Amino acid sequence: MSDAAPRALLIGATGLVGQAVARCGHALPLTLLARRPVEAGAGHRALTADPGEWAEIIAAERPGILMSCLGTTIRQAGSQDAFRAVDHDLLLACARAAKAAGTAHMIAVSSVGAAAHSANFYLRTKGEVEEALRALNFLRLDLMRPGLLTGDRRGPTRIGEGLAMLAAPLTDALLHGSLRRYRSIPAETVARAIVAAASLAAPGQFVHENDAMQQLAD
Repeated sequence: MSDAAPRALLIGATGLVGQAVARCGHALPLTLLARRPVEAGAGHRALTADPGEWAEIIAAERPGILMSCLGTTIRQAGSQDAFRAVDHDLLLACARAAKAAGTAHMIAVSSVGAAAHSANFYLRTKGEVEEALRALNFLRLDLMRPGLLTGDRRGPTRIGEGLAMLAAPLTDALLHGSLRRYRSIPAETVARAIVAAASLAAPGQFVHENDAMQQLAD
């Protein structure tokens, strides 16, 4: 990244991937927008605000790139409605504010299997978000679709995810061909892929699944 690189604004900075982006994106001018205080490394800024104020802040900041690592679970949120309020409504409010303010590039973490017509509520929500982001017509849109994220997750233990991470090496070995995209992936790898995508200027809409994220991160 050059000194002239556009400043990126990151929402979802307190999550597993967001924290990793803040750690590995040292060469990228980065503003971290979070609902609670976060540590900003050298060259970064940190803003703390209620999520209801994020869209207004983004409009004022006018970032060159909007990065979203927002993501919760239905169990963590407490209900499907609460989950959707974060993963769908908040994310899209921020994206629309950025687009209206002139942001040209958006990078968002979605999920492998995301599909607006999925019978699975989680994957359907992710798919609906992807469709809405495409409709905003950013000059460039990068959608990251990881499978199971591995890494040292802070905060409440997610028992199901913990068990899945333990089984991941065996499970991944069984996933070949078109199923490779469902393999687990370290949060650090996804973060490096996000930072790498921030330097890509070709216009268009791009979906990055497991192998593509690995290549971007290398």
